[in-house]
Amino acid sequence: MELSSSFASLVSDNISFSSAISPFPLQSSLKTLKLTKPTSQNLRILAVAVEPQQDLPHNSPQKLLKELAERKKVTSPKKKVPPKKFILRPPLDDKKLVDRFLKSPQLSLKSFPLLSSCLPPSRLNNADQTWIDEYLLEAKQALGYSLEPSDQLGDDNPAKHFDTLLYLAFQHPFCERNKARHVRAGHSRLCFLGQFVLELAFCEFFLQRYPRESPAPMRERVFGLIGRRNLPKWIKAASLQNLIFPFDEMDRLIRKEREPPVKSVFWALFGAIYLCFGFPEVYRVLFEVFGMDPEDKECQPKLRRQLEDVDYVSVEFEGNKLTWQDVAAYKPPEDALFAQPRLFRACVPPGMHRFRGNLWDFDSRPQVMQTLGYPLVVQDRIPEITEARNIELGLGLQLCFLHPSKYKFEHPRFCFERLEYVGQKIQVKSYSCFCPFYNQF
Repeated sequence: MELSSSFASLVSDNISFSSAISPFPLQSSLKTLKLTKPTSQNLRILAVAVEPQQDLPHNSPQKLLKELAERKKVTSPKKKVPPKKFILRPPLDDKKLVDRFLKSPQLSLKSFPLLSSCLPPSRLNNADQTWIDEYLLEAKQALGYSLEPSDQLGDDNPAKHFDTLLYLAFQHPFCERNKARHVRAGHSRLCFLGQFVLELAFCEFFLQRYPRESPAPMRERVFGLIGRRNLPKWIKAASLQNLIFPFDEMDRLIRKEREPPVKSVFWALFGAIYLCFGFPEVYRVLFEVFGMDPEDKECQPKLRRQLEDVDYVSVEFEGNKLTWQDVAAYKPPEDALFAQPRLFRACVPPGMHRFRGNLWDFDSRPQVMQTLGYPLVVQDRIPEITEARNIELGLGLQLCFLHPSKYKFEHPRFCFERLEYVGQKIQVKSYSCFCPFYNQF
C-alpha cells in the first residue's frame, strides 16, 4: 500500500501537459511515453492535442480528387519496366542472317510463288511437330484426305506442302501456338487469302446457277451460308470443333469467344486448300464435307420485285440449275473464245448483241480498247475465232462503261450489276494474291 501511494504521488508531481484550447473536442496524441523504473525521478509523459481537420462537403472537388488518387494507388500499381536486355538486342551478324534466309521454307520453293509466300518464314520446331503428330491425322480424315504424309509427293506438286499449311490453318490467334512469330505470320496470310477465295468461289457458282438473278439476292445467299453466325454450325458438322477448342466445349462458349476463332480457322482452311488443290477441291469441301445446301431455307434471299430485262440466256443455262459438280468439273473447250466462256455468258447473254452499233460503240469503244491495250495479239487456229473474241470483248466493255444511272433506257442494268459483282471479287482476290509477297523474316 505504501509503495503504490508513493508511486501515485511521484507521477502527479512529475507529469506536465501542453494543450491548446479549441472550440472543437480535443484529440490527444501520445507522442512519447518513456517509462523507466517506477521509483525513478525522470518519469515524464508528454501529450499533445491537435486541432481536427474540418470535414469537406460530400460533393467537394477536393474530396473527389483525393478519393480518386487513393483508388489509383490500389487499382493501378506502377508497372515494372522490363530490363534493357529484353528491349535492346544485338543485330545478327551476316553469317547468321544469310543462314536464316537460306533455311527459310519460303525460299525453298521456286515454282509456286503464291504458295511459297504463305509458308512460314522459318522451319517448324518441336512444338509444331508435336501438334502435327497429335492432331493432323484427325483433321485430314475429317476433310476426306489421304492420311499419308504430304511431303512424300514430288516437288512439282503443290500438295506437297499441304500438311504444313493445314497445321498453320488451325493455329488461330487465340491459341497458344500463335504466339510464335512464324506460326502467326503463316496463319494470318492463309486467313487473308481464304476469305476472298470463298467469296470468288460462291460468286462464280451463283452467277452460273441463277442466270436471271441480280447480285443482291446472291449476296444474301452467301451471307446465309458463310456468315459469322453460321460458321460454327459447319465446323461442328465436319467434327473439327475439338481441333479449334481442345480444352473447351464449343456449344457452351459465348459468341464472342466462339465465333472469332472459328472464322479465322475457316478462312485459313480454304486458303490452304486453294493453294494446294484449286477451286474444284474448294467446292468439294464446302458442299460435301461441310454439307452446305444453296437451297436451304436459312440462306434464301428475301422476296423482291424482279424487273427482268434479259430476254435470252445461254442454252446451257436455260431450264437447268447447275450443281457444284458441274461448276467444279467444267473445262472450257479447246476452241473457246475466253478463258471462262460459261461465266462470261452468265454475265453477257447472247441477247445483248442488239445493243451493238450505237453511238458509244463507234465513238468511245476504239479509244477504250486502245487505252487498255486491246485487242491482244493472239494466233488462233481459225481467224474467225479472233474476230469473234474481239466483238464479244467490245460488247462486254460497252456494258461496263454505259452506267445505268446515265444510260437508263439504252443499257440493261442487269448485265452491268453482274459484271460489277464478279469484277469486284476478282479484284480483291488479285489484291490478296499480291499482298502476301511482302514477306517478313
